Amino acid sequence: MARTIAQIQAQIILSVQADSTLAQINSPSAFAIWRLWTYVVASAIWLLETYFDIHKAEVNEALATLKPHGLRWYQAKTLAFQYGSDLVEDEDYYNNSALTPDEIADQQIVAQASVTEADGKVTVKAAKEVADELEPLETAKYNSLLAYLQEIKDAGVRLELLSFNADKLKLTIDVYYDPLILNADGERIDGTNDDPVGEAARLFLREGLTFNGLFVVEKLRDALQGVDGVFVPMIRSVSAARYDNPSLSGVDVVYQPYSGFLRFYDAGDLTLNFIEKNLA
Repeated sequence: MARTIAQIQAQIILSVQADSTLAQINSPSAFAIWRLWTYVVASAIWLLETYFDIHKAEVNEALATLKPHGLRWYQAKTLAFQYGSDLVEDEDYYNNSALTPDEIADQQIVAQASVTEADGKVTVKAAKEVADELEPLETAKYNSLLAYLQEIKDAGVRLELLSFNADKLKLTIDVYYDPLILNADGERIDGTNDDPVGEAARLFLREGLTFNGLFVVEKLRDALQGVDGVFVPMIRSVSAARYDNPSLSGVDVVYQPYSGFLRFYDAGDLTLNFIEKNLA
């Protein structure tokens, strides 16, 4: 950023005063010829620095226009999508001057988004949030988001948008519990929670997984191990599948959700067998 003329002139004057060979130039008058020359030189330097700032801004604008955007840019733009607003003409952003922060937040319907690239194609996965649960976008909102992404994407980029129901997950877990804290039904004896282990499993699916991240069986076990009263959680079986696939496949170590997130659809999808820990 360009310095002011006064800042540049003051620096020149300090340099003059610090040079013993220029000791004879000591007139304190504001109209002394040497001070007038420092002003002239400072003005020239200020003008040059101003031109440098303008040139830098022009170069940055050109780079922003010409450089292909990265995956994080596509993710940020997906999250910034506003359902019901139009972009500024020939730009990739909105004019929100007439909207309140609450109105903007209401229009930003995408709660989670991920972007990956494979085989020359950029894939965007998106989901909304309803009552703390992720859900797919309705057709109208999906179509609007797709049109928005097609408008702002870089030329030549093949882009697809996915927004599906959660993948299905089934678990069977033997929970060895501390009888001083939990009872045989997995309830806290002090009455503060009737399903702490089940809640921990569901919370892990909502908050313990990065959107479109890998479901890691061992990380789920660690989350359950942290529940007060759980001695050892033995995960006996894990199976998962796309929401529209009736046949679930066993999961030994990791699973990549096609939709980007997982859910227990039925009460029987999470089976917890509580086994009292032997205190002897």
